[in-house]
Amino acid sequence: MAFPADLVAIVLAYLIGSLSFAVIVSRAMGLADPTSYGSGNPGATNVLRTGNKKAALLTLLGDVGKGLLAVALARAASPEWGVTGTGVAAVAVAVFLGHLYPVFFGFRGGKGVATAAGVLWVFDWRVGLGLTLIWLTVFAVTRVSSLSALTAAVAAPAVAFWLWGRAPAFWAVLAITALLVWRHRSNMARLLTGKESAFKAQRSR
Repeated sequence: MAFPADLVAIVLAYLIGSLSFAVIVSRAMGLADPTSYGSGNPGATNVLRTGNKKAALLTLLGDVGKGLLAVALARAASPEWGVTGTGVAAVAVAVFLGHLYPVFFGFRGGKGVATAAGVLWVFDWRVGLGLTLIWLTVFAVTRVSSLSALTAAVAAPAVAFWLWGRAPAFWAVLAITALLVWRHRSNMARLLTGKESAFKAQRSR
């Protein structure tokens, strides 16, 4: 039956998402806990504040990669194991939730920008590319990571609907967008009051 296959895929996706690469990479490279400095967010942008570009790159690749991997595996399991289209969409949300609330790290996760990007790239490279370019453009102009993420996130459902209509993947993107915006609520408050700081990296040590 399809439902058990979907359920197994969703649980596995959540566990994959729960691998917090900011913490894993930082521990492996002898860096400080990423929740203890900067924004306190265990993500690539915050790790880059240490000045260690290698650690930040590995974190970014890990967080993007787990989104790609979870959805790609669910899609690959569709023909043989019966994972449905709705199940694949649910897997996308599950891996994202794993990043936000990782079971392996006390449910203290990141804000999900890189993992969302991975999900979008595997859903449709056009969506992934378009939203990545939006993020890069806004960040290049403002140097404010949260504003870049929120701009790309708000654009995501419109782009997804334009390309896919009301397919299950669209609803997954809508749910991910809502969760991402929710996780950035403190950033939005600071943006509205002009108190959100621009990104600054420390010198490499």
